[in-house]
Amino acid sequence: MQTVKIPVSIDPIRAASSRSTYEGIVPGQQLKRLNELCAGDCSDVAVSIECGVDLQGIVYLKGKAVTELTLVCQRCMALFTTEVTVEFCFGPCRTKAEIDELPDAYDPIECNEIGEVRLHQLIEDELIVAMPIIPMHEETDCNIGSMDIVVGEIEPAQEERPNPFAVLEKLKSK
Repeated sequence: MQTVKIPVSIDPIRAASSRSTYEGIVPGQQLKRLNELCAGDCSDVAVSIECGVDLQGIVYLKGKAVTELTLVCQRCMALFTTEVTVEFCFGPCRTKAEIDELPDAYDPIECNEIGEVRLHQLIEDELIVAMPIIPMHEETDCNIGSMDIVVGEIEPAQEERPNPFAVLEKLKSK
């Protein structure tokens, strides 16, 4: 199967009226913001998008994106690779009123001034939101596992200082 690049932007109304589907890749090196959040370059993103019109006459973009990201485990500080998968269903909107009328099944996506939606940016945004907040290996795969990590030195307990409220304690007992 030939890998086809997903277009950077599409006109969702035109694509929905022709019931277009897109299956291909978004090159990982083009997703600058996602690459900044990873420990290494992210792999190419496998994407499938279906454009259509539902029974209510609402234009939608429905799809799935899958990629592998190299992240730093926050438990053992070693690199690991994880697969990130997102599924999305968007309804393109041009005005605030259209956003308010959009059913809950669809997330609003803003069209630009010529009525197009930037697919690469949309996919990158979805992948960034789907990234783990605190990336970690599975505990069995982690180099540290359940052992505690000590960062820095813990100073020994100092001599016990006199309580500054001891004077008040004496006054209270009188």
